Amino acid sequence: MPGRMSRGEPLPLVHARGLTKRFGAFTAVDAIDFDVARGEAFGFLGPNGAGKTSTMRMIGCVSPVTAGTLRVLGLDPATDGPRIRARLGVVPQQDSLDMELTVRENLVIYGRYFDLSRAEARRRADALLDFVQLLDRADSQVEPLSGGMKRRLTIARALINEPELLLLDEPTTGLDPQARHLLWDKLYRLKQEGVTLVLTTHYMDEAEQLCDRLVVMDKAKIVAEGSPRQLIERYVTREVLELRFPAGASVDLDGRLEGLAERVEQLPDRVLLYTDDGEAAVVAVHERGLRPESALVRRSTLEDVFLRLTGRTLVD
Repeated sequence: MPGRMSRGEPLPLVHARGLTKRFGAFTAVDAIDFDVARGEAFGFLGPNGAGKTSTMRMIGCVSPVTAGTLRVLGLDPATDGPRIRARLGVVPQQDSLDMELTVRENLVIYGRYFDLSRAEARRRADALLDFVQLLDRADSQVEPLSGGMKRRLTIARALINEPELLLLDEPTTGLDPQARHLLWDKLYRLKQEGVTLVLTTHYMDEAEQLCDRLVVMDKAKIVAEGSPRQLIERYVTREVLELRFPAGASVDLDGRLEGLAERVEQLPDRVLLYTDDGEAAVVAVHERGLRPESALVRRSTLEDVFLRLTGRTLVD
């Protein structure tokens, strides 16, 4: 049956097998496999330079595939780029708003590229400005808007063609915590309305908040895949004890933490003990005569998953 797989399940909105992107001798994306299902929020988590943006540009049909298979909305980007782009919304890493136009005009003129009538473009623009809480700034210039407002306007613009698939490249980089949380709320509501989200991020809290499922990327490859909770359960313990010792103090930890945790990770600024009972580990550390400057028990995060898989933190 057209548009469906042999076992009767709907085709994924994005399907990649052996997807590869090279720039000369440099491999930016190295033979990765993934599927994005309709209605889910799917994330690419990894540090800068991992290959996330190159992958998004191929999905967005603005960068040709070097090798492998890629299908977006059941179509081939190599031959159906314009048809795919008409059904996509794209939020690039850097805002590309027109500073000469008003907030509303940025949406209306963009809507005209999709052959919307001026009246329909204006109707959609006002509805979207209301959704992203910018309707009261509709006639304002873009330049004086805060970073968070500009980001919300960029997302509103990406929705003007009522896309089936919304691509977001590092959607909250550079925003303050309040602006990030407001943006997360808007993206969550879009997903509830049936928009499929694909996003890249190097913020583990963003991935945990937004993604139903994600892949962890490092050095152009996918190193793990699953829901945030699955990845944490698969690769790390329930809790982490973070120990910090006084700066400049000579602390010999060799062997002194052995047996206190399933795994000990020594970073330049702190020591991490992976355990299912952080408070018991704190007591055990003190019983061994160690006197850390601080001891923090926290739940494990995707940052810990990445550290386990790569030996590095997400932001080195």
